[in-house]
Amino acid sequence: MSMNRREFIKIAGLSSILGIGGVTGVTALKNSVEASQVSKNPEALTAKRWAMVVDMSKFASEEDFQPCIDACHRVHNVPHVTDNPKHEVKWMWPETYEHAFPGNEDEYRAEKYQHMPFLMLCNHCENPPCVRVCPTQATFKRKSDGIVMMDMHRCIGCRFCMAGCPYGARSFNYKNPRPFIDESKENPEFPTRMKGVVEKCTLCYERLAKGLEPACVEAAKEVAVKKGTTPGLIFGDLEDPASEVRKILSERFTIRRKPELGTSPSVYYII
Repeated sequence: MSMNRREFIKIAGLSSILGIGGVTGVTALKNSVEASQVSKNPEALTAKRWAMVVDMSKFASEEDFQPCIDACHRVHNVPHVTDNPKHEVKWMWPETYEHAFPGNEDEYRAEKYQHMPFLMLCNHCENPPCVRVCPTQATFKRKSDGIVMMDMHRCIGCRFCMAGCPYGARSFNYKNPRPFIDESKENPEFPTRMKGVVEKCTLCYERLAKGLEPACVEAAKEVAVKKGTTPGLIFGDLEDPASEVRKILSERFTIRRKPELGTSPSVYYII
């Protein structure tokens, strides 16, 4: 995309004044970006709506799903900021049950769930509130497969999307992230970010375009092979009745995070 950030901000500001006409121009830019991300590779993995099932019976502790987090962060050059907890940048992270599923508290809930860590990531909602509040459409939902994307080049750092997301799935770069990336592990195929932009999980859209599953799913399979069990992460098309995701959802009881909000999350949990 040849347009730099300052030029886009000018267009975004103009769109606010012009109303519908301006918004149409911004939408056209968004559509062009999305179109450029749709792979022509015949081996690309496609779906009408991607979804993830997290089988918590395979993740008894943080050590069990840490390889998934590490794979995600390594592939996407996520900075490891440790000097200030408020400046942490994360695409996947552990969370307690009470914080992951507020409203489902029960004093008689099994003790093992009280302090059990749950693996979190962007829910890639069917009705994502983050998309509605973004003034520049830097965050948008792909029509092709339902992935909620984040275009860091168009992000102006207003953080409206962070306020709109009820799952805490977005991180803001309060400082230059480059010094917090291990150069020995840096992935040259994925762009690094800059100070003042928001980032989050994008379900490895760039890997799907190459016919590869998300890095976290691949890591979960490697862990399963070593343990001689089935993977803790299952990825597939929610709208395909023959997909493994649909098969599991039809056979196992699952829950989602804050479904009462009407966002319709695409990440399910078996507990």
